[in-house]
Amino acid sequence: MSHLKFSTLVVLFAQACFICVASGADKKRSYTDPKDVDADYAIQGEYSGELGADKEKYGMQLIARSGGKFDAYSFTGGLPGAGFDPATDERAGPYKFSTKDGSISAEHDGMTAVVKNGAIVVTGGGGEKLGTLKRVERKSKTLGKKAEKGAVVLFDGTDVKAWKKGKMTKDGHLLRGTESLKKFQDCYLHMEFRVPYEPTGRGQGRGNSGVYMQRRYEVQIIDSFGEKASHNLCGGIYSIAPPKLNMSYPPLTWQTYDIDFKAAKYDDKGKKTAPATMSVWHNGVLIHKDQKLPKRTTASPEGESPNPGAVFFQNHGHIVVYRNVWAVEK
Repeated sequence: MSHLKFSTLVVLFAQACFICVASGADKKRSYTDPKDVDADYAIQGEYSGELGADKEKYGMQLIARSGGKFDAYSFTGGLPGAGFDPATDERAGPYKFSTKDGSISAEHDGMTAVVKNGAIVVTGGGGEKLGTLKRVERKSKTLGKKAEKGAVVLFDGTDVKAWKKGKMTKDGHLLRGTESLKKFQDCYLHMEFRVPYEPTGRGQGRGNSGVYMQRRYEVQIIDSFGEKASHNLCGGIYSIAPPKLNMSYPPLTWQTYDIDFKAAKYDDKGKKTAPATMSVWHNGVLIHKDQKLPKRTTASPEGESPNPGAVFFQNHGHIVVYRNVWAVEK
């Protein structure tokens, strides 16, 4: 079955227990607790499986847009990081779904897809089954990674002594809007972050923060689940480079960055002789390899210089939290 035909998929039915709330009764704009969410959140997510006579692998991401409405994106080859290759495969969408008469639906070319019991069953115009996409909940390959020997442990949930005006939530997570007291040159940084679920937000108005190396070079942190890779969305090096692919998981899912950073080089007179570089792994997948940083990223709080700099978590007004933060100096 061609990707074009699958891309125009079609009718989604939610379980009745979800629909009564998903129809718009809950107007809350931001959710920071996975146990306190609207009904749409249970439908939002990733689905993967095989479709058509040739059993071609597909992935689909459903993004909650509030009030029982969803955007859907499909991926030939599988989900990002699990088969999808942006160089050869196709990402298509968004396809609009809305709630009507107890179902979340859209129609095209007689094809239908029904969400039941954690799967999307796809059928053709004659009712023939074309395949099933099962719901998956992925975890980063580096989630929970233990600090390496000789690492500087910046946050382990015990206290915020390593942070300038750091604040910790009642759940033991570090709040955005702080910077490390220790300053770094070349280093490897591991960190885990969780963005809020904000279904009415769009673009940078959806779970926005960022991690700055040396307070100069930002890797974006935003709820960009399902969106096209961009320098100003999650995984992007702001104003410099988009990620190889968007490896964002759904909001309120713990995600990881592993950053291998090399500071800019300067001669004895303070003249820059080589730009800073970084390699970045998002949820265990390499999204930047030895990316040159010819300048500080836009709006960074500190200009370039030979001096070491802090790890800075931006406060952009959204409740983004962090855990398991440590660095190895090189």
